[in-house]
Amino acid sequence: MITVDKNAVYPKAFKGLKEEGTLPDSCELRQVKYLNNMVEHYHRFVKRRIKPGLGFFSFETAWKTGHRYEVMNMVRKGQMCSVEKGDNLGQIAFIASLFGVTA
Repeated sequence: MITVDKNAVYPKAFKGLKEEGTLPDSCELRQVKYLNNMVEHYHRFVKRRIKPGLGFFSFETAWKTGHRYEVMNMVRKGQMCSVEKGDNLGQIAFIASLFGVTA
């Protein structure tokens, strides 16, 4: 399911993507005036971190950096199975285990 705001362009683009096979037939478009604000609010942290570094030289670099910020934010918020929110030592150990670093 894709959630977007009430812009009139989205249904046309969505239909086009389904016709060309980019989106599966099971995918649905949900247009809600304010629901998209929750998605934007969630990405606020990532946007705030990336904005000063807008000097990315390629889309690939920007893409990878954005995903890394997102993962770190998820760890900080306690959205990982093995790490609780506020457990700083647990978060450090989790990140160290990801990168094979000994603390």
